Amino acid sequence: MSAGLPEVLAQNFHFEPNDRDGYKQTSLYNYTDLRFVSLRDKIWRRTYTAIANCNLILENINNGTPFTDVNRQLVHGEALALRAYLHFDMLRLFAPSFASAPTGKAIPYVTTFSNQVTPMSTVTEALNSMVADLTAAKELLKPTDPILKGAYVVGYPSDTASKELVSPVLFQQNRRHRLNYYAVCGTLARVYLYLDKKQEALSNAKEVIDAKKFPFTKEQDFINADVKLKDRIMYPELVFCWYDNWHREKYAKRFETGFAGFYIKADAGDKLYEKGGVGGEDRRFKQWFNLINDNSMVRYELLKYKRDKETNRHPLVHPAIRLSELYYIAAEASWDTDPAKAQDYLNLVRAARGINVPVNTASKIVFMDELVKEVRKETYAEGQLFYLYKRLNRGILLETGATTPPSDKVFVLPLPNDELEYGQR
Repeated sequence: MSAGLPEVLAQNFHFEPNDRDGYKQTSLYNYTDLRFVSLRDKIWRRTYTAIANCNLILENINNGTPFTDVNRQLVHGEALALRAYLHFDMLRLFAPSFASAPTGKAIPYVTTFSNQVTPMSTVTEALNSMVADLTAAKELLKPTDPILKGAYVVGYPSDTASKELVSPVLFQQNRRHRLNYYAVCGTLARVYLYLDKKQEALSNAKEVIDAKKFPFTKEQDFINADVKLKDRIMYPELVFCWYDNWHREKYAKRFETGFAGFYIKADAGDKLYEKGGVGGEDRRFKQWFNLINDNSMVRYELLKYKRDKETNRHPLVHPAIRLSELYYIAAEASWDTDPAKAQDYLNLVRAARGINVPVNTASKIVFMDELVKEVRKETYAEGQLFYLYKRLNRGILLETGATTPPSDKVFVLPLPNDELEYGQR
C-alpha cells in the first residue's frame, strides 16, 4: 500500500512481461488478472482486520483497562484516528471519488466489533464519518499528546538535540511513529480536501505548518556521503510514518535486483524530474536514483529505501504524512482566495529540494500542473500519486508520455467477490 499497488496504478514503475512480482497486468489495469485479485483481496481483508482491532480497542478502552489517564486518552484518540485513516485508503481505492459520485455507493464504514454485516455507506457518508472520528481524536489528543509540548523536539534518534526518547513512558516516545495529534490534523486536511472543503483543509494543514515542529531536512544530511549518516527518507519532516525495519531485505530485493525488480526507464525518469530544465539541481533526483546502463536498457534503480547493513541514522520507515504534503494541501486550498500565497507554499518546498526557479503564474491550470509535478517527484514510491490523479479526475501519465484518460474503470478497483456476495450493497 506504500511502495506497491498504488504506485503501480500510478504508472511509476516499468515492468517486463515476465516480472517476478506479477504486477505487469495490474499496470495495464487488468482487474481480472488472478494475481491482482489475490493482492486486492489480501489488502481488503487485512485492512478490515486492522479496523476490527481498532473497534475492539475502542469498545474496551474505558472498561477498566490498566492505563494511566494520559495513555488511555492517547490510545483512544489514536484508535479513532487509525480507524478513519484505514477507511480512507479503502475509500480511495474501492469507491468513486467525491468529485465523481458523492452519493455513489462506497465502502462499509465499520464502527463496531461484530460479525454482523455493515451496510455500504455512500462516498459522502463515509467521508463524514472519517471527519467525525478524526475530530474526536483531535479533542482527545490535544490535552495529552507529548508531541505538542515545547520540550518535545523531533530529530534523529542518536542526536542530543532530539527529545523524542526522553519520556520514561515508552508509549509516549517516538510520537511520529504513531498517529499523533499533528498526524490527525494532516489526515483531516487530506479528507477535507477530498470533500472539496478547502478552508477546512487549509486550517488543518496550517496547524501543522505553523507549529514549526517538523523542520525541513538539512541538505548536508540528505546528501551525506557516509551511508550510515545519510538520510534518504528526510526523517525530521515526517509527521507520521510506519515503522518497517523488518522489510529491509524485501526492499533490497524489490528495488536493487535489475529487471526482476521495480525500476523506471532513464528517459521517463529524466522527464519526471525535469532533468534538462528546472529539475537539473533537484536533490531528490540525485539522491534517490542510481543510473544503470548494462547495454540492454538504461534505467534508474530507486535508492530511497536503501539501507546500510550495519547501522543508519534513523530506522527504516514508510512516510505516511510528510510536512511537504501539508504545504501542497495549503497551496491548492489557498489558490482561489490568495494565488500569491498558494505559490509561496509550493515554492517553499521546491526551494527545500534544490529547485530555485519559482512557480509564477496567473493561471490556475498552470499552477495545478506544477503542483501535480511536484507531488509526483516528492512522493515517488510512497503510494500517494494515484489518489491525487483520482481526486482531481486527471489522466494518468504513462512512461511513454501518453495519458490514460480518467475513468472509474481505472480509478475504482472492483470489490472482492466475498464482499459482493455477502455485503449489503
